[in-house]
Order: sequence, then C-alpha cells, then structure tokens
Amino acid sequence: QFLNVLMMMIVSLRSSLITIDQRVRCKSSSPCGCGNDITVKSYKVESRITLRFAHTTVKSSVVNSGPSAQSIGFNVQIPKRAFINNFTMNVNGITFVGSVKEKTVARNLYAQARARGKAAGIVRYSSSTHQLKLTEVHVPPGSKVEFELHYQEMMQRKLGVYQHTLHLQPGRLVPLLQVDVYIFEPKGIKFVTASNTLGEHLSELTKITHTKEKAHIVFKPTLQQQRKCENCTESSVDGEFTVMYDVERESNAGELQVSDGHFVQFFAPSDLSPLSKNIVFVIDVSGSMWGLKMKQTVEAMKAILDDLSMDDYFSIIDFNHNVRCWNEDLVQASSIQANEAKKYIQSIKPNGGTNINEALLRAVQMLVRASNQGLTDPRSVSMIILVSDGDPTVGEIKLNTIQKNVKRVMREEFSLYSLGIGFDVDFDFLERIAMDNRGIAQRINANHDAADQLKTFYSQVSSPLLRTISINFPENAVNNVTQNRFDKFFHGSELIVAGKLQPSDFTTLQSITTANMDLNIQTEADIHGLDSVLSTHQHSFTGFARQMWAYITVNQLLAERSLASTANKKRRITQRIMALAVEHQFVTPFTAMLVEGHDQGRAERLIADSPRDSRHGCCSGTKSKQFILKYNIMENDPHFIIHLPKSNMDICFNIDSKPGHILNLISDPGTGVTINGQLVGSKKMKNNKIDTYFGTISIYSKTHGVQAVVGTNRIDLMEGRNNHSFSWGATAELVLNRYQKTNISVMVLLHRVWKKHPIQVDFLGIYMSNANKYSTQVHGLIGQFAKEPEVKLYGVHEGADPKKKEATMEVKGNKLAVTRGWQKDYRRDKKRGSDVYCWFIHNSGKGFIDGSYTSYILPQLDSFLTSI
Repeated sequence: QFLNVLMMMIVSLRSSLITIDQRVRCKSSSPCGCGNDITVKSYKVESRITLRFAHTTVKSSVVNSGPSAQSIGFNVQIPKRAFINNFTMNVNGITFVGSVKEKTVARNLYAQARARGKAAGIVRYSSSTHQLKLTEVHVPPGSKVEFELHYQEMMQRKLGVYQHTLHLQPGRLVPLLQVDVYIFEPKGIKFVTASNTLGEHLSELTKITHTKEKAHIVFKPTLQQQRKCENCTESSVDGEFTVMYDVERESNAGELQVSDGHFVQFFAPSDLSPLSKNIVFVIDVSGSMWGLKMKQTVEAMKAILDDLSMDDYFSIIDFNHNVRCWNEDLVQASSIQANEAKKYIQSIKPNGGTNINEALLRAVQMLVRASNQGLTDPRSVSMIILVSDGDPTVGEIKLNTIQKNVKRVMREEFSLYSLGIGFDVDFDFLERIAMDNRGIAQRINANHDAADQLKTFYSQVSSPLLRTISINFPENAVNNVTQNRFDKFFHGSELIVAGKLQPSDFTTLQSITTANMDLNIQTEADIHGLDSVLSTHQHSFTGFARQMWAYITVNQLLAERSLASTANKKRRITQRIMALAVEHQFVTPFTAMLVEGHDQGRAERLIADSPRDSRHGCCSGTKSKQFILKYNIMENDPHFIIHLPKSNMDICFNIDSKPGHILNLISDPGTGVTINGQLVGSKKMKNNKIDTYFGTISIYSKTHGVQAVVGTNRIDLMEGRNNHSFSWGATAELVLNRYQKTNISVMVLLHRVWKKHPIQVDFLGIYMSNANKYSTQVHGLIGQFAKEPEVKLYGVHEGADPKKKEATMEVKGNKLAVTRGWQKDYRRDKKRGSDVYCWFIHNSGKGFIDGSYTSYILPQLDSFLTSI
C-alpha cells in the first residue's frame, strides 16, 4: 500500500480571543454537505440584571431539514468574569441536563457513562476563551435540537458606567432573533443606553423603555433586516450588543440591600475632591516593543502626562537590559516637566532584553525616597504603573523571585498596576504581582487602538478619592462577609460587600463606612422589604443576593489561591472554592458541568467540552501550529512533535518561516518518496509579524509517478494522465493496492476557521506514522529521525513557570536548554487525540535538526532534498 491518506475535517474550536461565538456548525456524511439543510429557527438572548447582578440565558432552536443525518455544534462566548451555571439540551425529544460537580467527580462519572455506552458530556472552564463548546451532536433528518445556556456575572462600575455586553453570532439568518435585557434598580436608574457593533443599518433597531426603577432594552431585527444586503443570504448579526447604565445614589452614596437571607452593600461616592498622586511610570523599551507598540505607548503617555495636575508628582523609568530614569526623583507635574518628559519618551529607541526585576525595585526606591524626604502629601496616593510586552530575559528572570523581591520592598501605602501588551507576555505573572501589591492588571491588545486602551486604564486610576476604606456591620447580625477593607477608591468605580444574615429578630440592618478624612457614613436597610418588591417584578432575578455573595466569594478565593505561598494553603482554598461552586452551580477552574441524557435508552452520543487554556500548552511563548496538530489551539508557525521510541521521549520544536516557502518533511531517494508542505500566511500582520500555516501538503512517489496534493479546499490525486479530485465533505480512505513495495501512512487534518476572522485562515496539520518504512537515505525535517539520535537529559529543575520544568539536553553533540510541557498527540487516538509530554527545543529546532531550517526550503512541491 503506497498511500493511506486519512483526511479528517475538524471544525476548529478556537482558543484565541476572537472566537466562533454562538455559531451553529454542521458537518455531513452526505457529499452535498450542509447547505441549507440546517435551519436556525430561533435565537434568543435574555438578561435579567437586578442590583448589578446579571443572569443571562441563551436559547437556540435548530432543525435538520435535510434528507441525511447532520452533526451540529453550539458555541457560546461568555464574558470573562461570568460563570456558566446551567445548560440543557433537547435532541429528538431527549433532554440532557447539566449539573456542576467537582472536576474529578465529573470526569469519573463521564468516563463511567461512556464506558456503559450512555450519552454524556462535560462542560469545562476555559480561562482563555471563556466559551462553552458543544460538538458532534448527531441529528437525524427532520429532527430538532434546542440549546439553553445560563451564565451569571456581577456588573463592574468603571468610569461611572455599568456595561453589559452580549456576543451575538447566530451564524446565519434566523426567523426569530430577539435580545431582551431587563434592569431593576430599586434606588432608580440614572440613565440607560445601548449600542452594537453589528453595522449602521442595525443601530437604530434597539428600543428602550425606561421608568424610574426599571428598564427594558429590546433588539429584534426581522429576517430582512438581518441580511448584509437586500438580496444577501449572509447575516450581518455578528458582533457585540452592549447596554450601559448607572444608578441614582443618595447623598451619602451608600446603598444597603437585603434579600433571601443575604445582604449587599454598595458604596460609590462622587462629590469628593481627588487626592494627589505620586506615580512612577515603568516602561518596557526592549526590542520587542519596537514599532507599533512603542508608538502607541508614546501616544498614550503624552496624553497621560497632559492629564497630571500640579498637585501630582511623577517620574519615568524605562528599561531593557539596562534601567534608566528620566529623573532620579519624583518631580512636580508642572507643564514644563511634563513637556520635558514627553521629549524624553519620544526619543526612546527600543532594543535589547527585559530586566523587569531591577526596574520595579528602582521604582519602589523612588517612592520610598520621596516619602522619607517628606516630598509627598501623607494623604496622597502612591502608585507604580508597569507597561510591558514580554517576560524577563535579563537579570533576575524567575517570576516567583521577582514577585517576592517586589513584595518585600513595597510599602503598604504603595500600589502596583500592570499593563501587559499583546499575548507574548505572561499575563498570569503580571496579574499576580499586581494583586500582591494592592493593584490590578489589564491586558492591552497590541493593535492600532492600544493607546486608547492605555489611556482608558489610566483614567480608571487617575482620580483617587479615598484611602483605607472599611465597611462594617454589627458582629451579631452577619457572618461570611466578603472583603470589607479596601486600600483605595477611585472616581467612577464602586465598592461592593456581601454576606449572610444571622438568624435574629432584627427588622433592619445597619452598616458603617469609614475612610480617610474622618469620613463616617451610616446606612440602613429593611430586612424584608426588598423580597416583597422583587416578588411583584416579573423579570427581576429573585435569587440575586445569594448568588452575588457566592460569586464575590469564589472570585476572592480564586485571587487568594493564586497568591498562596504553599501547596497546603492552595489545597485548602481549592476545597472551599469547589464546595461553594457545587452548591451554587458555578463552572470554575476546579469544577465541571456533567451533561447527561434522561432517556438513556434512546439518547444520542454527544460531547460537551471547552478547550484547554493555551497557556498550559507546550511552552510559554511558543506557537501551536503542529506536525501533530493540537485540536483546539490555532496560532501560528508549523509546530512539530517528534517521538523517539528508544528514549521514550517526545520532542517539540517550531519552524519560523515565511508564506510561500515549501518545507521538506520527508525526502527519501531510496524509495523515491518526498513529502513537502507549503506555508500560507495570515490575512494581516499581528504583533508586526505574519503568522504562517501549512496550506498545502504534497506526497509524491517519483518511482511510481503518483502524487497526492492536499489543500484546504480540495485533494488532488495524480497518477500519469489520471487525475482525481476529492472534497473535504467526509472522511475518506484512498488505497492504491498496486504499489506494495512501500508502506507509508499519512494523516492530514483540515482546520477550518470562521470565514470572517480578521487574521486567521484555513490550514492543515499532518501526521506520519512511526511504522512508516523508509530507506537508509531518508532525510527531511521529520525523515532524519527515522534513525533515532542518542539523547541525554539532565539538570531537570523548576522553571520560571512552575508547571513547566526546564533541563539541559545533549543531542548530536549540542547542549540545548529545553522546556517541559504537554500537547495533544493523535498517534494514539486519531479521533480525540491524547495528551503527551514533550521537551521543547527553541530557535526553530536549532541543534536538534541537522543544519538550519532554511536548508529544508525547496523550490517545488515535488522536489527532493539535495544536501544539508
């Protein structure tokens, strides 16, 4: 058998930030494909926001009107801070219901159900995509599937506004498409607006009904209004629908509400004068900041410097492998100093490495010196704002050590805010070091509006109004109170405290809020009044207080766990998170939703899953286009996994080449076989770089005059004058029985992406079996490892990321620094794949492959290697 080409279509479940959201997918065993056979009958989204807590339901009804069975999927992107808390599905009259379990319990029950041949699935947490993904739901002709997803989140007030965003992407025209957002705020709604990114012709379709306490926002485009153009069959409903509002506040800005045995205290004063600020801006100017990133940072800094008042003090530290100070001491933010600082940052030329540790320590020293010298007002707010796009590469590079170093020297009155530009930076680290020092972190997308993102973040922390805030309640009246002491309060934000009521005969609950400047505010609430009001409102969320308390508590425990210093502390916190999440039915990093069919005798098999976080992939900062392609990560650069049977080891490496280049994978003059892959590029640059993918795979036998060329649109098989073309509509096995001398098996995976994706394109992954028989002359990026090299590994130790070990590898006379991680491998399970560990080789496999990767670039798809 010369070729056994297994062609499998995998509709990609992407783990990038731009996702196939709420999109109904289909694939068919029929060569006709899906066409118009799949009809989305209805698509409804409803949010009930009660006192800043939102309960959102997404419903979709889909019908297979075709003559053959279809496989349908349902993907929903949820907000970053939301928790999925319910999921149901009805297929052919069979109801599947979700229930949240501890993750290990859910996995065990899922495995037991599958072993018994029963239908079951798991909805897992994905911190990178925030998506529910349900795939491979088998739907017979004429049958209907109904999906229903519930998730909950607390509204955060930023710059004086609560913002509730819904991702609307039904994927096609829908006869009944409707969005309803209901808001109930007992103190009164100050204003409410709605906007969307769906196009100008849909911007005027939103209707808002607004009374003192309630608002109803409706978006209900007709089938014709959904069309991109008058005669188009594609839907323009593809983007975000956003509702913004704020509430009325009493003069003391305190609001205390009690419901269902729980209380919630809101605090958001506005009629206070801002406190002065002492700011050290710490800016990464390493080589990776060159170009757009630096241009946008400079633009943002110029606006931020203009915003400083005469009462503020500031300085700038820029760092690469060295650390420089614009001024060694804080200076008053006069217009003259601000203009001098602008000239300084405009003159910066990014280059070199990244010494975050020394830069932050210098910033802290600057604040300490200013405080000791009496330069700063004792009531002022001191902060460090770090802007970086990469991991440390110079000086101290261990992230945990950097975090400890900064924590050791930071004073209680100082705060650190971290801004991570792009996706090469270890955002987890930036978040941990900020939280550990009374600050927050935010990721900044490295695009043309990065300056606006930087300025918006600064606006949120530019007007501190209060310091050292404490919200207290009578000890005998409440328990299980969430965080009630806060370091700072900024204009336009809000502090929220929740807890449980203790059994008592009290009819009211009081709170006392204190802060600097002798602020003392007392607030009171009727214990039973709100419940009677909620019972009369059809669209309010009656369980909001109980769920809000659990939501705040779980998020605070997750933050506490990330800073826990020992494994025992982490374990205890994890147990508390799991107990609360199961009780309140939240899908978290430590819980999963088990989805089971009630009528197991008739149930179809399904898979409900979320992709694993890309941060747990092979190696931090590496790309994930793979030789054995990982099922749910689509980034850039061909990524290889080589299995070494004698060493029982898997090795990973990337190849960073250019679109159009043809890379040789197998070149075997002895058997006359060559296998090459041609790269295609992304639609546009990302981070000043074009991502590359395998767009074409060629398998050519010179001996027999046979060539298979596999592209993203079709597969061509050429043997002499006989040419055959095949579509990607179904799995196919092509066997050419005439050629028995050579046995080579190749699996090619097609990964399709959303056609409107602004960057990514369809691409291929390829797998070649270890059982393939080559001659002794075989070479190529993969072929050279048919003769396994001797590999020695030593010095294994904990790396910068505790989840990824580091070591030294000796191979082919070279000593290489390698990193341990894991990836999906289809050698063991061609359908679902299996997780395998691998050691990652940096610099395009340098030292592991023979010569440079550029030696494997060929002129034609049927070319052989000449020499290395």
